[in-house]
Amino acid sequence: MGWSYPDGSLLKRMIVATIGNFDGVHLGHRALVDAARHAAGAGRVVAVTFEPLPSAVLRPAAAPARLTPGEVRSALLRQAGCDEVRAIDPRGGLLGESPEEFIAALRAELSFDAVVEGGDFRFGRGRAGDVGTLRRLGATSGFRVVEVDDVSAPLADGTVVAARSSAIRWMVAMGRVADAARLLGRPHSVRGTVARGDQRGRLLGFPTANVAAPDAMLPADGVYGGRAVVDGREWPAAISVGVKPTFGGSARTCEVHLVGAQLPLDRYGWAIEVRFDRWIRGQWRFPGPDALVARLREDVALASSVA
Repeated sequence: MGWSYPDGSLLKRMIVATIGNFDGVHLGHRALVDAARHAAGAGRVVAVTFEPLPSAVLRPAAAPARLTPGEVRSALLRQAGCDEVRAIDPRGGLLGESPEEFIAALRAELSFDAVVEGGDFRFGRGRAGDVGTLRRLGATSGFRVVEVDDVSAPLADGTVVAARSSAIRWMVAMGRVADAARLLGRPHSVRGTVARGDQRGRLLGFPTANVAAPDAMLPADGVYGGRAVVDGREWPAAISVGVKPTFGGSARTCEVHLVGAQLPLDRYGWAIEVRFDRWIRGQWRFPGPDALVARLREDVALASSVA
């Protein structure tokens, strides 16, 4: 696709690519897209990513949980300013290609004029290629390379940390969802469907939606203040992640009490997004239901105050 000169000849529309996993689409990823948007001008910005992620193919047993599933990642990249998101399947031989072979194959499918990457970018077999490799290939193949500095943000304690997916995963795993949000630029969220649970919450006076999201990265066991989104509407939410120790334990679940919502408790399968804003407390074993209910009242009040 291109534009026309006044004489009718075609002017090629610039294409700027940025390549990566983009898990989480955090502040650093958005800086790449911003730089690509600036470099492209009125041209196109294309994010080239992978589905599944290469780590899930190379080390399936040790692959980290994903912050964003593929469809959410694509939507966030488009919201950040990409015109197109191309997901490559790494199981088709990609992981065995040298850096030179990978770029040659990619340019055969996407004739980009520039590539925008961070200084820690690695690509090709054994992660042998880096930004220096890209510059060398660009000099011989006719594309420009733009390198973008790390993006850092202060955490709640004042520590300044570079926005990286690995750091955000660690924070989520530790329950530090407010700090994770500082690097993501938005709250960590989980999307799933409402499944039938043990219905104990409604007996205690705090009905909950039991969220089935088997591939999502849940934060550490505990109670959180956040928000729940259903059919485009948002409610304050008290969110419990854990094994229900007061009742003898169970499979690990994510249960959400939507403050002020009147939703059908006996219908299941509806979609829900759960956004984690703040840690409230750990998972505790209470001496009985009355003590638990008293604490749940406090949890809901705290969740409502921070939503």
